[in-house]
Amino acid sequence: MKESRGTRAVFAATAGIVRPLMNLMIGRTWVGFEKLPAGGFILCPNHVTEIDPLVVGHAVYSNKRYPRYLAKESLFKVPVLGFVLTKTGQVPVARTSAGASQSLLAARKVLDANGVIIIYAEGTLTRDPDLWPMRGHTGAARLALQTGAPVIPMGHWGAQELFPRYAKGIKLFPRKRVTVVVGDPVDLDDLRGIPLTRTVLVEATERIMRAITADVALLRGEPAPEVLWDPSEHGQSSKGRNFENGSPSNESKDK
Repeated sequence: MKESRGTRAVFAATAGIVRPLMNLMIGRTWVGFEKLPAGGFILCPNHVTEIDPLVVGHAVYSNKRYPRYLAKESLFKVPVLGFVLTKTGQVPVARTSAGASQSLLAARKVLDANGVIIIYAEGTLTRDPDLWPMRGHTGAARLALQTGAPVIPMGHWGAQELFPRYAKGIKLFPRKRVTVVVGDPVDLDDLRGIPLTRTVLVEATERIMRAITADVALLRGEPAPEVLWDPSEHGQSSKGRNFENGSPSNESKDK
């Protein structure tokens, strides 16, 4: 993807601030980045803490690709941050159906230009009490099946020790280590070229989430749950901090 001089400059300036800070706060291990396709692809990481985008973006940018996220539309209205998001070509996501369709169209343009789109298929921070990936939304699967773009799962672990989910502060000491692993492309070949029914999208999403979960299990060195956590089955909201009993769970006991 050929980037404009302005885009490259804003990416470089942002990375010049973020990367040294990240290197100061965490030790890092990156595994499997040679698996990233040369062309456009959809990258789907797990989502355990608010600083995940910095961790993933740091890893992707340091491996010579420009990360672009589907990001909440409200973030584009935040001073300075909104400017950076706009100038680096991040894709705003609205809550409406029409807005979501426009977001997928913008994401498709990035893929068509051999760019990288990063989608948190869970839609928000995992609600699983043990921080395993939870049930996913179908947006990543829909985009993949509409465009033919490969889906690359990614697992990372350790960032939740630096900034526990929904915590109010960073835990700098002792210095934390974050490991990021790139998985093999998710096999969706048998689902391509057929009508995008609800059943097809759910199956594709399940495969994506299972691939992400397998990467996380590898990092954690323990077996993953047989059934992915479903917030609706536990009376949890899929949006916001107050997702359980009127207040967020206090899992920052740092799993």
